[in-house]
Amino acid sequence: MLLEGKFTLKAPIEKLWDSLLEAETLRACVPGAEKIERLDEKTYDCIVKQKVGPIGVRFKFKIFLTKLDAPYHIEMKGEGEDIGKAGRFTMKTSIDFKGHEGGEVEVSYKCDANIVGKLAMFGNRIMMAKAKQVEAEFTKNLRKKLESIS
Repeated sequence: MLLEGKFTLKAPIEKLWDSLLEAETLRACVPGAEKIERLDEKTYDCIVKQKVGPIGVRFKFKIFLTKLDAPYHIEMKGEGEDIGKAGRFTMKTSIDFKGHEGGEVEVSYKCDANIVGKLAMFGNRIMMAKAKQVEAEFTKNLRKKLESIS
């Protein structure tokens, strides 16, 4: 399943870059995040709780930063599973940051996710709707977080 999107934030690009690499910022912004811990410079250990259709899941997973080109580009891969065994996933994601006049940054992302198990039965339409909901909440939370540290 391919997820793509973009959004714009008003923040200096370097501040946005630094904030998005901090586990505390991610924990505050990712909807349903119970744990996001930075294990080393390129590895995060995560637990995120979500509801997809009628199924509640708690994903335990690791994220590995595979390419960093500060402050413009991040590539990562991740893998994990629902603690209740509703499914497993793998993903590869790239995120690009483009500065614009007026202090705005366009954030665009592309995520190729592979989901197996009970969650896979919901199909692309429901998973895409859930992804857009999570993106909107993440963006709102990130804006608030960046405003509070300005």
